[in-house]
Amino acid sequence: QVQLVESGGGLVQAGDSLRLSCAASGRTSSISAVGWFRQAPGKEREFVAAITWSGVITYYAEYVKGRFTISRDHAKNTGYLQMNSLIPEDTAVYYCAAGRSSGMPYYIKERYNYWGQGTQVTVSS
Repeated sequence: QVQLVESGGGLVQAGDSLRLSCAASGRTSSISAVGWFRQAPGKEREFVAAITWSGVITYYAEYVKGRFTISRDHAKNTGYLQMNSLIPEDTAVYYCAAGRSSGMPYYIKERYNYWGQGTQVTVSS
């Protein structure tokens, strides 16, 4: 099993930045990829970004490309989501997820086996 704990959310103004962290514990050797998803009130949970645990490959949703950067620190078993130029539409609960090796695409929820509890990000205009 893998446990994930997110942190770093908060209330910011449009144009500000935030960095979310996702600390993994447990059987971290089984992790193949880490993803970030978000869910706004009344909406489906949507893909934001993903990174292979090796750090070699990253993926981004179009609506965050150029503004968000995903990374991971292997030694600390921690993933990060640096969010710049935040806009009100980025307001949501952000979840990190970790998945074992799989042939499924990185942008679908079913690819991930473990989920954090979520952290709220609110961007005011």
